[in-house]
Amino acid sequence: MTDQALHLLQKQIAVGDQRAFRQLFDFYAERLTRFAYSILKNKDAATEIVDEVFVKVWKNKETITEIEHLTTYLYTATKNASLNFLSRKANEQITDSFDFINIQLQDEECPDQQMITSEIFKSIRAAVDELPPRCKMIFKLVREDGLKYQEVADILHISVNTVDAQMVIAVKKISEKVKGHFDFLPRFVTKKS
Repeated sequence: MTDQALHLLQKQIAVGDQRAFRQLFDFYAERLTRFAYSILKNKDAATEIVDEVFVKVWKNKETITEIEHLTTYLYTATKNASLNFLSRKANEQITDSFDFINIQLQDEECPDQQMITSEIFKSIRAAVDELPPRCKMIFKLVREDGLKYQEVADILHISVNTVDAQMVIAVKKISEKVKGHFDFLPRFVTKKS
């Protein structure tokens, strides 16, 4: 893409042209995903990072014309988001390790409870990963990024009702995936009592 064509896209995106944004996304997404994958070594995480970068670009579309070198900006944003992702994962692992040690010291039953909790979280993560892309993006924007339904609707240019419907679908699918764990818990607790 020529610099002139890129500047024209930036101007169109700045005024809310979704087709121009889609053209920008289609042009860069695969390349940026490969770039993020080279850092993360995880295809799903790389795709998620690139999606987040483009969501931020769209959310701040009014200022896109202020970016002088958009290609450099997109790659830098992808790199930074990937490194932040790795940093968060490392911190989660450290925190999980300390939490596990503290739990072990407090209660004899904690290893069983820790195992059950770990299985539930794995099931929830797997269920979220299996959501359709649009549903997954909406779920993550609402649940993980803490955005309001209206904010998600504005970012994705969809109605609040669509956000609500996608959240209902996501919660239902996740609930179905982890339902067995919660059916098991009361029997487990009863046996221990």
